[in-house]
Amino acid sequence: MPLGPLTFRPVDQGTWADFESLFNAPSGPKYCWCMTWRATAEEGRETTSAARHDQIEARVHHGVPVGLLVYDADLPVAWISLGPKETFRRLGGPDPAPGEVVWSLTCLFAARSHRKQGIADHLIAAALEHAKSQGGTVLEAYPVDPDSPSYRFMGFVPAFERQGFVHWGKEGSRRHVMRKALGN
Repeated sequence: MPLGPLTFRPVDQGTWADFESLFNAPSGPKYCWCMTWRATAEEGRETTSAARHDQIEARVHHGVPVGLLVYDADLPVAWISLGPKETFRRLGGPDPAPGEVVWSLTCLFAARSHRKQGIADHLIAAALEHAKSQGGTVLEAYPVDPDSPSYRFMGFVPAFERQGFVHWGKEGSRRHVMRKALGN
């Protein structure tokens, strides 16, 4: 299916049902609900799909930014896990410099119908725009090399390079830390 015009909406109480629909669809990430990098130590002890669902739902209910839903027409087809860096844990990367407001992009997911069409470039561009509109001054991401056997949900280095991200270092043996200043 060719990509149509995509729209991006923050996950909030108004889009929650669409978020659930996307995650519960075939191949959806209902096993983690994008809590891997968000879970507190206490939450990390509860790793069932139901527990993780409830954890992310609580964040949305309390207005914590968790990311963007991507729509093709009115159908939710993709997801970007995105928020202020302090709403995540264990990501690595540098401490924010004075005056920096760092947002982190930790996951990209597209429904099977929308994969292998360059959608990652659209998702990353939308994440940059959204983080900036929310007061972010830097967007940090943690992608892997295309041949990585794990962390593939965090995106691939070449997609971030195409968007102007610069290498900042590595976290562990696979995840690259890449950053882009958001400018004014």
